[in-house]
Amino acid sequence: MNITQDKVVELDYVLKVDGEVVDQSEAGEPLTYLHGHSNIIPGLERALEGKKAGDSLHVTVQPEDGYGERDEDNVEDLDRADFDDEVEVGATYYAQAEDGSVLPFTVVDVDGDTVKVDFNPPLAGMVLNFDVTVKSVRDATGEELEHGHAHAAGMHEHE
Repeated sequence: MNITQDKVVELDYVLKVDGEVVDQSEAGEPLTYLHGHSNIIPGLERALEGKKAGDSLHVTVQPEDGYGERDEDNVEDLDRADFDDEVEVGATYYAQAEDGSVLPFTVVDVDGDTVKVDFNPPLAGMVLNFDVTVKSVRDATGEELEHGHAHAAGMHEHE
């Protein structure tokens, strides 16, 4: 079975940036996603189209097909009083946008009462190098299609 729209795919992956591993699937815990529903970055999803279980590939994803280019307008100064506890440089925090969505950001610097934060995704502007092995491909269930994402074993179980 080939990877096409509405297939559930399990894959093992290693993600490297500048030769360093920045993320990878754990042994026995493949990444599971619903193909064609923007559950993974566009460049990787396109490269997997048409592949099948057992295929291994190396995929280089440019920023525009990954997490986007860095935007310096997404770096802001916040008031130290906006934080409840100790502010840690390099830590990720979450802000709630006006529409209710949650925006992750990283603390870049603390200077007195000013906290410089970066709303860019940590991998924005970077070339991503994936080594991927397709473990399995199956048809999505009606519930998965309705929800727009794959359900791993044990997820959404009803009593």
